[in-house]
Amino acid sequence: MAAPDPDFARRVADSFARQGAMAHLGAELASVAPGAVEIRLPYRAEVAQQHGFFHGGVVATIADSAGGYAGYSLMPAGSSVLTVEYKINMIAPAKGDALVARGKVVKAGRTLTVCAVEVSALDRGRETLCSVMQQTLICLADRPDGPDRK
Repeated sequence: MAAPDPDFARRVADSFARQGAMAHLGAELASVAPGAVEIRLPYRAEVAQQHGFFHGGVVATIADSAGGYAGYSLMPAGSSVLTVEYKINMIAPAKGDALVARGKVVKAGRTLTVCAVEVSALDRGRETLCSVMQQTLICLADRPDGPDRK
């Protein structure tokens, strides 16, 4: 896939850096390519549920951002992105040293974009798929991504 904005990686990284939720969780933008984004989250007790697994809401949060930024990477400069809907299936406990969410664009449209996201738990060198998500995004044309937008 080709990004219409040659500066897509900087635009994605700048937007990610402004996300208070990602900073609060301790998530890191690991890689950005046209139509694909990877987010990593190291384990801490603050992102766990009562059994010591990563909390399902945390899994969904980084999945939503990975898919959202994968879609945003293919949107034109001067636009912004919002999630319209998603469906997530938790298929294994999110247990390990870190999570990695990999978002990938399935179909990029002018207004709506569909993404697929897989979240895996990394535990002592082993990777276990723990959730899958399908997501729909909307491109808000001529509404630059930034803190003063409502």
